[in-house]
Amino acid sequence: MARTAITPQVATPAGLTPAFEPANVDGNSFVLRQARALRIKNGSGVSINVTLPTPGTVDGLAIADRVVAVPAGADMLIGLSRGDAYRQTDGSVYVDYSAVASVTVAVLDIP
Repeated sequence: MARTAITPQVATPAGLTPAFEPANVDGNSFVLRQARALRIKNGSGVSINVTLPTPGTVDGLAIADRVVAVPAGADMLIGLSRGDAYRQTDGSVYVDYSAVASVTVAVLDIP
């Protein structure tokens, strides 16, 4: 299988009730843009790790992947203030999960 692309949802002045989709065992991706955030809902009974791979280097040194622990039952919003660090060659951000059972995701544009 391959990564599944997540379609971003735009918050408006009237508000947004995000639609979530199941996390893909092979990972997800979304196009990188400013003011875009990743929301993770971990409905499982155990903590999971969400990994955002970083393909770049600085002065020849690899940039460490970002790993975010999402506790059991938690709902987390992950901002990408240094988004370019996560940009893959196709312009996307890749998202990997240590487990996907009862995990749902959404990508939000917050103007």
